[in-house]
Amino acid sequence: MTGPLVSPDWLSWHMGEPDLRLADVRWYLGEPERGRQAYRQAHIPGAVYVDLETDLSAEEGPGRHPLPDWGALAARMGELGIGDDSVVVAYDDRGGAVASRLWWMLRAIGHERTYLLDGGLAAWVAAGHALTDELLGHVPAELTVSLRPDLTVDRDELRGRLESVLTLDARAGERYRGESEPLDPVAGHIPGAVNAPYEDNLASFGRFLPAEQLAAKYRALGVGDGETVVYCGSGVTACHTLLAIEHAGLGPAKLYPGSWSDWSTEGYEVATGPE
Repeated sequence: MTGPLVSPDWLSWHMGEPDLRLADVRWYLGEPERGRQAYRQAHIPGAVYVDLETDLSAEEGPGRHPLPDWGALAARMGELGIGDDSVVVAYDDRGGAVASRLWWMLRAIGHERTYLLDGGLAAWVAAGHALTDELLGHVPAELTVSLRPDLTVDRDELRGRLESVLTLDARAGERYRGESEPLDPVAGHIPGAVNAPYEDNLASFGRFLPAEQLAAKYRALGVGDGETVVYCGSGVTACHTLLAIEHAGLGPAKLYPGSWSDWSTEGYEVATGPE
């Protein structure tokens, strides 16, 4: 494998291989149980369910989805059968907007054989492949943590380096410009940040744009000329942009995990408009 994405056909060809682990990471804002319920009703055969709220976030910390303790993450993944030898393929039904969080987190603890199903559940079904409601587990495994601290930046470090790094805001344009803010206490964006909505990484059918097209897009924004930091509302969809940058051959970039939900609660400087 040479990139972070796998196709439905690739996945179909490799189904049944002993090291393959599928992770269903469906999640819906304001409906914490809906993703698990959808998984129980129908999922890709062999997949386990990974919950954004309970498995990929801590109860307390900076922002709405703080990163969990890395050892606790590894232990939970091990309970689900994801270990050092696993080839992990994550998917959701939002073009990877949520599943990319698991992809990034496993990469952050040094597990390189982690991928995203391009197009997610819809692409799998459109390719003629079956779903199931059968709930299967895996033998617990051991997942080693080899942390890559170079992949994150906290709010104070970022605040002190705004002039020297490229900061990308992966939220929708109206939230970036401060025209609306449905979730966080202050509207606007981090001063100097460039708007790059994560949804623009996708083609109309929900799969990622070709690597060369993404490379042209992100180079035009300045990615590749120095250090890049990406944030969103709570550190989830920013991982989609981190994956797109990796797919484009321009990575790795860094994640600001607390993102706007952290920055906007601290009384820090805020910019508005199409900066």
